[in-house]
Amino acid sequence: MTMMASHFSSLTSKMFSVSTSDHASVVSLNLFVALLCACIVIGHLLEENRWMNESITALLIGLCTGVVILLLSKGKNSHLLVFSEDLFFIYLLPPIIFNAGFQVKKKQFFRNFVTIMAFGAIGTVISCTVISLGVIQFFKKLDIGTIDLGDFLAIGAIFAATDSVCTLQVLNQDETPLLYSLVFGEGVVNDATSVVVFNAIQSFDLTHLNHEAAFHFLGNFLYLFLLSTLLGVATGLISAYVIKKLYFGRHSTDREVALMMLMAYLSYMLAELFALSGILTVFFCGIVMSHYTWHNVTESSRITTKHTFATLSFLAETFIFLYVGMDALDIEKWRFVSDSPGTSVAVSSILMGLVMLGRAAFVFPLSFLINLSKKNQSEKINIKQQVVIWWAGLMRGAVSMALAYNKFTRSGHTELRGNAIMITSTISVCLFSTMVFGMLTKPLIRYLMPHQKLTTSMLSDDNTPKSINFPLLDGEQQDSFVELSGNHHDVPRPDSIRGFLMRPTRTVHHYWRRFDDAFMRPVFGGRGFVPFVPGSPTERSTHDLSKPLSL
Repeated sequence: MTMMASHFSSLTSKMFSVSTSDHASVVSLNLFVALLCACIVIGHLLEENRWMNESITALLIGLCTGVVILLLSKGKNSHLLVFSEDLFFIYLLPPIIFNAGFQVKKKQFFRNFVTIMAFGAIGTVISCTVISLGVIQFFKKLDIGTIDLGDFLAIGAIFAATDSVCTLQVLNQDETPLLYSLVFGEGVVNDATSVVVFNAIQSFDLTHLNHEAAFHFLGNFLYLFLLSTLLGVATGLISAYVIKKLYFGRHSTDREVALMMLMAYLSYMLAELFALSGILTVFFCGIVMSHYTWHNVTESSRITTKHTFATLSFLAETFIFLYVGMDALDIEKWRFVSDSPGTSVAVSSILMGLVMLGRAAFVFPLSFLINLSKKNQSEKINIKQQVVIWWAGLMRGAVSMALAYNKFTRSGHTELRGNAIMITSTISVCLFSTMVFGMLTKPLIRYLMPHQKLTTSMLSDDNTPKSINFPLLDGEQQDSFVELSGNHHDVPRPDSIRGFLMRPTRTVHHYWRRFDDAFMRPVFGGRGFVPFVPGSPTERSTHDLSKPLSL
């Protein structure tokens, strides 16, 4: 009886502790959801503020919440959830990158594809090299613990990753289409390149560096880029073909919306399963889905998918910045550097300086080389635009945080002084760059480019005249409608010399359109090839009422 009573008491104690733990998790989730709601409301109230944006608002709310939790817990804790790089890479990043590909104005993006790849791939490698050489040179003079060559190279990859989320909130796709296209495209390719470089550094044997290893690294990058892109395109085409052939909208719009969402997420997970770049895969899957699949669903599903993907992306972005703000005050990491605050400040300052230098090392030289290949003056990147591109890419955010946690922590915790210094320095650089550079980017753009005129190149690209602008048709959808309408009288025509110089670009696009209309769209659907199918009860009833009554 005594043993049974003891066992029952032990079991009751375990059940009570589990219940208490579950209750604490529920309380934490409730508070976090409430904070997300506060970020949305306060961000809306500060919409017209020239200094603030939603990213900075979420960061400040996270910082204030961290201070409150730190005071209530008497200095023991400052955040509600423990950061996990798996949470970031598997659940939060996919909807952000997919929505970027789904909403992008494709003609503007692919017109600048070579420039984007130069900035995103070559530029990231240059920035990583500059930062790595800088930390090797300066960190050896500081007492920050044991850091080997692999750590130095990993630091270069960590801080070469720009924050594409924050920069896209700063720039406007309609006011500055060229700048938005370059910064946006570079951000996506930069994230993918940084992750690939980081993983390659983690897996390479750095004790035997030679020319063969360098070629192997380059071949591995090209392999990952091409296969990741093909996987994303294939997944998008499969979704378009299945939805076009099966006509889910005849019975339920919910099924076709659910299938689009699941296929998008499946593309990312397949890339992770095959050790490819999930960022590139889900991005190109979004582009293909917006070009084919989106036109194959019913009108109500088009509206639903547009808003659903945008909402998921917005919530993921807000979640990331809110958590980064709270985690900045994690007492466990700051306790290791409390005895030497000067070292932590020096490390953060050196990293911030190297970030600025590393970005300048490729933005201006590559822009000069790219301008040499451009015959048309309007397609060249002038010095003011170069300054904006350099400045907008100085912000560091969630990707840098996730890679730093992956390298210098174990399950979100660290026990080594050197690792703690690197984590706190990463947090400091992310906060400083996002808040300071993010707040100054809007005024900088207004100062350098005070009057944005709608030029011929803008009109001929993705921006349509207001008289034929449809709110539900974004990017290529609007652009396609204008082409079908055949009304080009109001659009100013370029002179003969400019038209001659731009003819190669138009010829490539012309042949692609012919191939797309002749082979791709008849098979995979798209604009102009899908019959109307009533998808919702309202549409179905309206469609039925339009039929004559038979007696």
